[in-house]
Amino acid sequence: MCAAINPSLANQLRAEDDEGKVEKLFAYMREHGQGSYDEAVTQLDHGLQAARLARQSGVTSRLVTAALLHDLGHFLLNEETEGERLLADDFDHEHVAADYLAPFFPTAVTEPIRLHVPAKRYLCTTDPSYYDGLSQASKRSFVVQGGHLNAEERAELNAHPHLQKALHLRRWDDQSKVADLTVPRLEAYREDVLRALRSTT
Repeated sequence: MCAAINPSLANQLRAEDDEGKVEKLFAYMREHGQGSYDEAVTQLDHGLQAARLARQSGVTSRLVTAALLHDLGHFLLNEETEGERLLADDFDHEHVAADYLAPFFPTAVTEPIRLHVPAKRYLCTTDPSYYDGLSQASKRSFVVQGGHLNAEERAELNAHPHLQKALHLRRWDDQSKVADLTVPRLEAYREDVLRALRSTT
């Protein structure tokens, strides 16, 4: 059984123009992003660190937005009630986030989010040294999320038009678990998110 998905944010976003969508999204992230999942940072700070790395890499506003929002599925799932199941079950937070955001953002935002977990499996499969650099939580979730790709899964990912963006996002994800790191806050990404909302691809 999957954890419950909170519908309140989507209901708010549907009622707003683009500026209002950003306000509601940021307010939701501030309220629901204070939890952590066996890492040194909150979910919100993890997203902010990833967005900072994306911006420093000079990528598009859409990919900066994907980095900021890539773990929104954790915010949306009622994970606090799941206890030890979080370590034993995969709640597909990447699909939860991508599907939830798809009515509002283009695929250049949602597909890298959808692929950021398969991208971890891809990198573990294609680069044996990559696994060694993962956090302990990511190593545990790697097993739950399916482990190494088989040949069919690898071929499918190789053919995906957003794979390279997802691999970039994955590496930013891995590097965004630094305790007590000072990073720009949500407001610094307002224009990136607005541009992403207004993009059609």
